[in-house]
Amino acid sequence: MEEYINLFEKVMEKTIPKVDYIDIRAGKSNSTSILMKDGEVDEINTGIGISARIRVLNNGAWGFAYTTDLSKFDEITETALKLSNSLKGDVELSESEIIKDKITTDMKIPFKDISIEEKQQIMKEASDSATLEKVNSTTIGYGDIESDELFLNSEGSQIEIKTGRVRMVLNATATDGQIIQFGHGSIGGVKGFEIIANQDIEEFGRNIGDKAQRLLKAESAPSGKFKIIADPELTGVMVHEALGHATEADLILQNDSILKDKLNTKIASDIVNIYDDATIKDGFGYYPYDAEGIKTKPNQLVKDGKLISLLSSRETASKLKITSSGNARSIISDAPIVRMSNTYLHPGDMTFEELIEDIDDGIYLKGSRGGQVDTGKGIFQFNAAEGFKIENGELTTALRDVSLSGNILETLNNIDALGNDFKLSVGFCGKDGQTVPVGDGGPHTRIIDAMVGGSN
Repeated sequence: MEEYINLFEKVMEKTIPKVDYIDIRAGKSNSTSILMKDGEVDEINTGIGISARIRVLNNGAWGFAYTTDLSKFDEITETALKLSNSLKGDVELSESEIIKDKITTDMKIPFKDISIEEKQQIMKEASDSATLEKVNSTTIGYGDIESDELFLNSEGSQIEIKTGRVRMVLNATATDGQIIQFGHGSIGGVKGFEIIANQDIEEFGRNIGDKAQRLLKAESAPSGKFKIIADPELTGVMVHEALGHATEADLILQNDSILKDKLNTKIASDIVNIYDDATIKDGFGYYPYDAEGIKTKPNQLVKDGKLISLLSSRETASKLKITSSGNARSIISDAPIVRMSNTYLHPGDMTFEELIEDIDDGIYLKGSRGGQVDTGKGIFQFNAAEGFKIENGELTTALRDVSLSGNILETLNNIDALGNDFKLSVGFCGKDGQTVPVGDGGPHTRIIDAMVGGSN
């Protein structure tokens, strides 16, 4: 993007006297996406894109404009000025460090070095491996993108970030003629094609097919309060949905979070330590600077059960009289809003065997099939991909159609033991019509008096 710096600097120079603040984001990208159904390619999309946006702050109000034609950048600047001048608001920005930096993600195998045919062949291998005896359908999606993004603001920051990101997702459907069950899995990362090349694709596909078949023989889950173990994937979903969203400063300012006015108060058991960390390079939510040029750092949200920090942008941080946590995120065409990155529960020191050995009647919940949370009321409901009964300290009967629900604060306080393992999942998070890549995870987590839902 260096060839456009001169253009942006000239626009900024003549616009600065008219406004209180300006920032510009621009980017070039090269992307590929492939969809395969039942081993046959259904759709291929490739594209090279370029885009830019300008955001101006005047009279406490934002003006925002975006284009994919950089010859029209002067024109969208005028549009942003008109928008900000037509409004009056109360927006102020927290202080920000002036940054000059260039970041390049380590990509051992650039995506362009791997042909479309090679990518299809790997997808076909995963699909075939998942197509076991009772698996009647598979869907697999692949996507990669290389991007070069530039950020400048009127305070003097200039940041260029070159990065790559790849993800492959496989879904398998199994049936015994009476019921249908599903297996799901994904792999991905913020690197090059080595993320895919280093995987055992046959094992990846077979495990997903196995899960779908296994669930056909599983029993319907019981309902009631149990001592449960959540695996790292479900732990991550719980931390992301139940705690992470509730710490977002915009929701707190909208009176839509159970954690409003809870900063520096106890909200969880003493062993609970939760982080949001965009600097984890192996996390799918990795980014070195947010969409406002704020350098990211490990952000501990909960320390020994106490809420000690929030997720914020410069605007929301100013309203709460804190500094931005570096969680303003969006694609270039959207206005930045407060988003999570890699959100996780810090592990403890117990083995899985130690977690379950004194459980006489409990349930082990694995994986996630989505769910919902009401951050304002502080309640949630998640669906596990599968489950197992825990009887006399051992895993026994396989379960399906099992859910976990409850009150956020009550559940956090009922976490009584943590595993010594750790895993971050690969995913995307939606909010206000925007989607960003995220990681979430943690260890195996034991929770007492958890409300489990099933059809029994």
